[in-house]
Amino acid sequence: MQRLQLILDKADDLGMVVILGLFYFGQDERLKDEAAVLAGLDNAVDWILKRGYRNVLIEVNNECDVAAYDHEILKPGRVHELIERVKTTKHEDRRLLVGTSYAGGKVPGEKVVKSSDFLLVHGNGQDQPQKIVALIRKTRAVVGYRPMPVLINEDDHYDFDKAENNLTAAFGEYASWGLFDYRRKGEGPDEGYQSPPVNWSLSSERKRAFFAKLREITGGMGKTD
Repeated sequence: MQRLQLILDKADDLGMVVILGLFYFGQDERLKDEAAVLAGLDNAVDWILKRGYRNVLIEVNNECDVAAYDHEILKPGRVHELIERVKTTKHEDRRLLVGTSYAGGKVPGEKVVKSSDFLLVHGNGQDQPQKIVALIRKTRAVVGYRPMPVLINEDDHYDFDKAENNLTAAFGEYASWGLFDYRRKGEGPDEGYQSPPVNWSLSSERKRAFFAKLREITGGMGKTD
């Protein structure tokens, strides 16, 4: 929790919003039962609210539809119960905004869409920009959808030097896009933001290409070398 506090405080200083994931497949088996899941959720949400953080969005769990989850309440059929639990937890009449994510290319379920404040989808496996467009449009067509943010917070496709890529496809549909940059087999420590130990500088061509494209789109003045 001390490490999390350092990250949230620094992000706040930089004007950044954190999407904080609480549970992960490959981890939830460490929780004894559903009561432990609820306790973990409640304690984390209470900790954030009582410290007054206003730069935190909650992702209940990463890719709720992955078969590796052990507890039913973390799976698609019931994860909306946890979303609703976060929404009804308040401190000084304030609550956190919350959602959950699905695996690459999957469209969120109706219960999750109805409960969520924003929709998290993943672009992994979507190797053509048109697939990203279709994914976003299908997500917005789910029963229960109303005007709300659609966030692709994970996509491992690049092609930033091309006129069309997954990032530009998402922006064209008024959805955000998140870089999933992991170290491939045979790559050195300068590659990959996802793979510890992380070199946070612009230490690879892939990183430089992403930020150059972002600067082009936003008109930013930051360095990319």
